[in-house]
Amino acid sequence: MKNFMDENFLLTTETAQKLYHEHAKKMPIIDYHCHLIPQMVADDHQFRSLTEIWLGGDHYKWRAMRTNGVDERYCTGKDTTDWEKFEKWAETVPYTFRNPLYHWTHLELKTAFGIDKILSPKTAREIYDECNEKLKQPEYTARGFMRRYNVEVVCTTDDPVDSLEYHIKTRESGFEVKMLPTWRPDKAMAVEVPANFRAYIDKLSEVSGVSISKFSDVIEALRVRHKFFEEQGCKLSDHGIEEFYAEDYTDAEIEAIFNKVYGGTELTKEEILKYKSAMMIEFGIMDAETGWTQQFHYGAIRDNNSKMFKLLGPDTGFDSIGEFTTAKAMAKYLDKLNTMGKLAKTILYNLNPCANEVIATMLGNFQDGSVPGKIQFGSGWWFLDQKDGMEKQMNALSVLGLLSRFVGMLTDSRSFLSYPRHEYFRRTLCNLVGRDVENGEIPYSEMERVNQMIEDISYNNAKNFFKF
Repeated sequence: MKNFMDENFLLTTETAQKLYHEHAKKMPIIDYHCHLIPQMVADDHQFRSLTEIWLGGDHYKWRAMRTNGVDERYCTGKDTTDWEKFEKWAETVPYTFRNPLYHWTHLELKTAFGIDKILSPKTAREIYDECNEKLKQPEYTARGFMRRYNVEVVCTTDDPVDSLEYHIKTRESGFEVKMLPTWRPDKAMAVEVPANFRAYIDKLSEVSGVSISKFSDVIEALRVRHKFFEEQGCKLSDHGIEEFYAEDYTDAEIEAIFNKVYGGTELTKEEILKYKSAMMIEFGIMDAETGWTQQFHYGAIRDNNSKMFKLLGPDTGFDSIGEFTTAKAMAKYLDKLNTMGKLAKTILYNLNPCANEVIATMLGNFQDGSVPGKIQFGSGWWFLDQKDGMEKQMNALSVLGLLSRFVGMLTDSRSFLSYPRHEYFRRTLCNLVGRDVENGEIPYSEMERVNQMIEDISYNNAKNFFKF
């Protein structure tokens, strides 16, 4: 019987162990999509407790705690202490066997704090106190954790109206880790609530210096901000969409739709879809002209629990995998940009695993030989960000595309303790490939190439693809 989470955790063959320990493990981390708070990096935030860094904003843990019968006040409440919240999480952990939270929890304790103990109600106080003492030390700050995990680049997620002041502050401080912005313009195409849209457009006008009275003004203002993001080192955009939008429209229709919603009138479903379709094309053109990579995270149904949404707002653990028929719209969208000669490097992330093969085959339609792996199948994200989900994603990519050209892992996290997800991914990758070698499905005589492939997926491919 193997020991829990020893040095060969998830590595079931000798070849897998060599691939990880001699090749994957040493590679720096490029975290090209995350939700870290830039101010925390700029200020080199010192965390007050393990609860703040570990449970604050972590809707994965909150979902598990709620499922385990823990009252909401111990998840997001203001009338409970950090210790009380942590105690309830510790009570939940023994019930998370076979959930990735069990692995993530202990991998983070081990790599961040050097703690090999199993978290349970019996060990909770000891672990909590030990971690809190370490969090008082100067190396256990936001920047300290990034150094600890050998992070080279992080790309945050930022709205076009953001000042990026903390990115600038961080860069000017001389911090050796690059923190770059990512263009996330979702609010610019959120036309469902006219008053909210009007407020956003007015803010966009203010920060861009462009007076907005028609649709072309919106695009001009966004281009001004796009240029500003480029000047601050931005190399990627990201779009969080339910499904792909590829309705046919005319310029005159979009002008009329903008005038209608900007004037405060609700749009029809058809008008909403046309407006979103137009915006996605405009964003795609901007990214292509700038040489950025566009990312699409699609397929989530968000904020399903309306009662809790009113109490807590978004990103609090009430989202799920959606069912959408997206293949035709996705193909139409990519084809339109490709026909225009404006198809940027693209990463597609599906949330529903039933679309793995759909995505894996979509890539090949638009590879054009200009860049290796120009159209990428993004790593398993959110609910698929775990061993089973990552294996299924990589198997589909392997069979229907080129795993060797994959740009690898990202945290997609708000936590400075989530970098072990890169280790988790690398161990899973090495185990998959190592097993094939040992099964005689990859020749042992090609180990030099295999070794290179592991280092490439862990780091080099992302470095070269994004030009960091």
